[in-house]
Amino acid sequence: MSIVFTKMSGSGNDFIIIDNRESVIKNLDKRGFVTKVCVPKISVGADGVIFIEDSEKADFKWDFYNADGSSAEMCGNGCRCVAKYAYEKNIASEKMSFETTAGIIKADIKGSCIRVKLTNPENLQMNLPIDLNGRKYQIDSLNTGVPHAIIYTSDIINENVCDIGRGIRSHTAFSPAGTNVDFVQKQGTNELRIRTYERGVEDETLACGTGVVASALLASRAGLVQPPVRVQTQGGEFLTVDFKATSEGEKFGEVFLEGPAKLVFEGTIVEI
Repeated sequence: MSIVFTKMSGSGNDFIIIDNRESVIKNLDKRGFVTKVCVPKISVGADGVIFIEDSEKADFKWDFYNADGSSAEMCGNGCRCVAKYAYEKNIASEKMSFETTAGIIKADIKGSCIRVKLTNPENLQMNLPIDLNGRKYQIDSLNTGVPHAIIYTSDIINENVCDIGRGIRSHTAFSPAGTNVDFVQKQGTNELRIRTYERGVEDETLACGTGVVASALLASRAGLVQPPVRVQTQGGEFLTVDFKATSEGEKFGEVFLEGPAKLVFEGTIVEI
């Protein structure tokens, strides 16, 4: 085995990217490969793996897998990372589009900053009552490519993100697919802080792009912020979400996520 890869990070959300346009990894082998190569200390370690494939609709297509081997329709931080990778590897120009399960994503490289236009969100739910271990929550939810449930908090530092997040992620209200869970606190004018329990990683991550977008959109719907919204991730970086909304705030369009992405290292996998 000899598989060339690039390790990239988007605000602390890390990914292994592999150019698979010549079928280095066959489809039947991908899930097993991902679950092994994403394990830290034993292998490369990552929150997910992105395979770049040929596309007839865009500059390229991605095939995205979470660390547990499950497929994901969308990943905002992964979008920025794969866009930077494609530009650096001359797969696409500064303005590009790529195919995902959620739809066609457009990206624009502006130096160290990558701006991606996401698909329009759907399945808005407000004030959904959830009972978990005797505690009642009022949850807003939205699908920004993948589903997100939002919990507003005034003490985000001390929230038990993993235990509460795990319980809500698997709650019957979101079955059978489950949901990502975001804890959100307003910390300034048009500024939020977020911590995320990610479905598929099954743990808190340092950042989640689609969660950042969901938190900004839903906080706007709740009257807490107005676009553009700066969102601080658990990794410390700020991402910017810009969008348009109807006067009633029921629908959102022209949704953009902007922030940095960096190439961490490159290497060759010889054994998993």
